[in-house]
Amino acid sequence: MNNAPYATDTLNTWLDYWSHVHVTGIDLGLERVIPVAEKLEVTQPIAKVFTVAGTNGKGSTTTTLAAILNAQGYKVGLYQSPHIYRFNERVKLAGQEVDDQTLINAFVAVDQARRECGLSLSFFEATTLAAFVIFKQQQCDVWVLEVGLGGRLDVVNVVDPDIAVITNIGLDHTDWLGDTIEKIAYEKAGIIRPGIPVVFGGLQTLPQAIQTKAESSQATLYTANRDYFFKYSEDGQYWFFASSGLTVKLPVGSLALENIALAVAAVLLSGLDVTQTAIAQGIQKARLSGRFEIRKLQDRTIILDAGHNPHGVEFLLKQLRKFLEYNKQYTEIITVFSMLADKDIETVVDILKPAVLSWNIAPLTVPRAASLEQLGFALQEETVKQFSSVQEAFHSAVAEAQQHQLILVCGSFHTLEAVWEYLEECQ
Repeated sequence: MNNAPYATDTLNTWLDYWSHVHVTGIDLGLERVIPVAEKLEVTQPIAKVFTVAGTNGKGSTTTTLAAILNAQGYKVGLYQSPHIYRFNERVKLAGQEVDDQTLINAFVAVDQARRECGLSLSFFEATTLAAFVIFKQQQCDVWVLEVGLGGRLDVVNVVDPDIAVITNIGLDHTDWLGDTIEKIAYEKAGIIRPGIPVVFGGLQTLPQAIQTKAESSQATLYTANRDYFFKYSEDGQYWFFASSGLTVKLPVGSLALENIALAVAAVLLSGLDVTQTAIAQGIQKARLSGRFEIRKLQDRTIILDAGHNPHGVEFLLKQLRKFLEYNKQYTEIITVFSMLADKDIETVVDILKPAVLSWNIAPLTVPRAASLEQLGFALQEETVKQFSSVQEAFHSAVAEAQQHQLILVCGSFHTLEAVWEYLEECQ
């Protein structure tokens, strides 16, 4: 597809164009991207840059970072993926999604630059560069960037960060990143630059690949439960953050505490002037769909979580146990569940089985969807009801759930997407 849309065309026309420019949707490597980024002059912004990599928790961490810095009064450009309803969700200025025309204008600039370089760009590469163009044009004080896949070869890594944040390391995207924790950690550690602070928020043994990269880069490494600590108060109404010479009492947010604490640690290490009041305000304001998102429908409580790999689902269960500890009226869990076929369905199911009373399963409506047969095979010996769509599965769960039963929707962003659509229709 060589004929580019015009600046007067719609955003959807441009998004369709970018999905056809390059031969594949995922093409890790920076050889094609760097010349275009340099032509656009976005590789060394006059701004403080936070780059966040990791297997799970990137969205919660970047959302909290941006919320805290916005509360302090900085002009923050936030880049995240994927989106849920609208592509515009990926690019935010001062907490607000950018409008269609701002995105289109950036796409025009990216397309012109890549043509001048004689290069093609994947959808993710082109749209990421467009976000950088917007942040540069808007003269943002801070860029908060979420890595899409890996780190070392991801397009986000064309920008040099001032602080590198790695949430945790788990086995996911093994076809692209490697089949061991150390191989994946090596890719994530690719965002580290010489002499900058690096914060690792994983509550696991520090992978050697991250330690080695930090040491070879003479980058100062800070890790959870060694250089900073966090814990809830006894009544769960607030929490404490502590690091060298500092202990603060902070409000509980809606996102996972370990990701909130990681964001606080990164802010405090960044050298930016941020008050405790701004940190507290940011924590309370930070919201992100699909990360232990609690909703109500017909007097039933629903928890939606996008966990789609073993590490993410283990983290979901940890949050669920904490929730049940303070909401003892719930004694049973009904799950609305579906996954993509290329994910580790059996391990995810094995992790969830002890907590779940019954399963409502259905196939997703996307090309990589797991079939009912695949889902059913993983759920042998479990109490399972099969449906033709996720929305039907969810409707049945709501209709049948008792007051003491919690409805958990999980397995994939696509599973959540179907339920969000249903919830919107019920408003």
